[in-house]
Amino acid sequence: MSNIKSYKELIVWQKSMRLVALIYDLTKTFPYDERFGLTSQMRRCAVSVPSNIAEGWGRMSRKNYIQFLRISRGSLYELETQLLITKELKYSNNSEVIESLIVEVSKMLNSLIKKLEEKG
Repeated sequence: MSNIKSYKELIVWQKSMRLVALIYDLTKTFPYDERFGLTSQMRRCAVSVPSNIAEGWGRMSRKNYIQFLRISRGSLYELETQLLITKELKYSNNSEVIESLIVEVSKMLNSLIKKLEEKG
């Protein structure tokens, strides 16, 4: 991480930004009456993932950074659950790309957290 000058260079941040775009596209297709329910909740969760990566980076403390990465991971798991709910409600059928990206970002966050903890 010492060669990285900005959180924007982190692949996990880049992939989580892609996830935000995919969630916004998906939720555009949801029923109108979900705009204050699942649509809003899923968008907030998705935005929270890269936002917490960035905020943690900006704290300039490994301990704080790890905590914000954990928050990001929690938001990601919350988003995954909401995606499963949308499938149950039959709001989404083609969510495989999103599901695989969630798994990928999750693995990357877990790896980053582990590496930072080992440095401690």
